[in-house]
Amino acid sequence: MALTQVVAHRLLRALPATIAPGLTGDEIRAIEARYGFRFNPDHRVLLTAGVPGGEPRWPDWRGSPVMLGEQLAAPIEGVLFDVEENDLWLRSWGIRPSTPDRAVGVARRALAQAPILVPVFGHRYAPALPTPNLPVFSVMQSDVVVYGDDLADYFFREFGVGAAAEKPNGAKVPFWSDLAA
Repeated sequence: MALTQVVAHRLLRALPATIAPGLTGDEIRAIEARYGFRFNPDHRVLLTAGVPGGEPRWPDWRGSPVMLGEQLAAPIEGVLFDVEENDLWLRSWGIRPSTPDRAVGVARRALAQAPILVPVFGHRYAPALPTPNLPVFSVMQSDVVVYGDDLADYFFREFGVGAAAEKPNGAKVPFWSDLAA
């Protein structure tokens, strides 16, 4: 079930975080335009209900564009690091080029098709897709784990607030779900 304002407010109140007023529609549109993505519906509902903060692992949506840009780039850059330094290569990318530079170039073009991951907390990310009930991923380079079946389930698993998902929804996110498998 999609996250509602009522549930979002309840989750935010229970978090061990400072909660700032929610993002306005204009703020959301400006963020999406600046960084070239759209929040998924659940993430949008959460951030319009309130903006968690108080420590550096929470993205500061009203803060430094440089920091937000780095947080948004981190999942792709981490995978590219593993392509270059740790010989990561996915079969779906075809035959691996003979040099690391060429391999990174091919991987970068392939990754341009993957949904953008939007920071939620630390190295936990929500996919920028137009559907609700999407998983939250923990991403450290190419080490990708589903950390919550959806945003509410993630808050339960990370912070012990709310309730766990009653049953897995099985939502798949192109590329990222495959990497997490």
